[in-house]
Amino acid sequence: MLKVMKQTALIIGATGGVGSEVARVLLTRGWTVRALHRDPEQAKRRMTSLPGLEWLKGDAMSAADVLSAARGASIVFHGANPPGYRNWKGLAVPMLENSIAAAKAAGARLVFPGTIYNFDPATFPNLTEATPQQPKTRKGAIRVAMEQRLEQAARDGVPVLIVRAGDFFGAAAQNSWFSQGLVKPGKPVRWLLYPGAREVGHAWAYLPDLAETIVQLVEREAELKPFEVFHFEGHWFGRGVEIAEATRRVAGVPKARIWPFPWVAVYALSPFVETFRELLEMKYLWASEAKLDHRKLVGFLGKEPHTPLDDALRATLQGLGSLG
Repeated sequence: MLKVMKQTALIIGATGGVGSEVARVLLTRGWTVRALHRDPEQAKRRMTSLPGLEWLKGDAMSAADVLSAARGASIVFHGANPPGYRNWKGLAVPMLENSIAAAKAAGARLVFPGTIYNFDPATFPNLTEATPQQPKTRKGAIRVAMEQRLEQAARDGVPVLIVRAGDFFGAAAQNSWFSQGLVKPGKPVRWLLYPGAREVGHAWAYLPDLAETIVQLVEREAELKPFEVFHFEGHWFGRGVEIAEATRRVAGVPKARIWPFPWVAVYALSPFVETFRELLEMKYLWASEAKLDHRKLVGFLGKEPHTPLDDALRATLQGLGSLG
């Protein structure tokens, strides 16, 4: 495998799940990795697992801050998301514009983690890179607009790589359906919640595997087109509830109760809690099968990085403090 040594990457969103894992993999490959944060000292104390990361003071909403941080970088990884799903329209697009401008000035490739929000359930279950993007939700429309903007940026001289994946799990996925829904971080597994229809398939991406995939693609820059999109299959469960069943088995409590997610309470509180309104908008993803077709990715890399499920779940539970 080709290794690119002593190149520089800027990570926007390094305290998030995907961003932190991509930073970790890049550091192990010998890259210089920078990260932007409003409070670098606080971030450094929080992200002790990334001792080689260079923290810079700045805000993803500040074009000047992002531009300065990206100088000399060969990739800009844009993993910033509005906290708690709030104010996507007001925050997501301006942050992306700042990353595009910074990547253009630096002559860098912009790397963007994609979602399945972009697709109409009518196109499910098999989603390829060529599947039409006709979202039925407001958040999905924003994601499509962001990817359309990235495609335009690629035509304007900013190379782009989008890697699309399902729901995240992993020790770094602190703000995910797995860590905030299935289990409770810091507490041994005694029971679990499952948000979806139990017999409906669901796709999950183990973050270390996804990050490894992204870095392997980045390290083959010379072979990438100016605008590239790859789908990452990850762990697919034909019966969605299988991930909860596997989690309780790995946790050593195979008889633990798997409860349905309390959507009724979310509905009741949604008029008062913006995050709940945002969750309800995407609830359809738990009622429909959406499987990411990774044949293009496998054809390019040879194989998709894939940690065995029990190993991935064990590392996730241990990292979350939920492995009693």
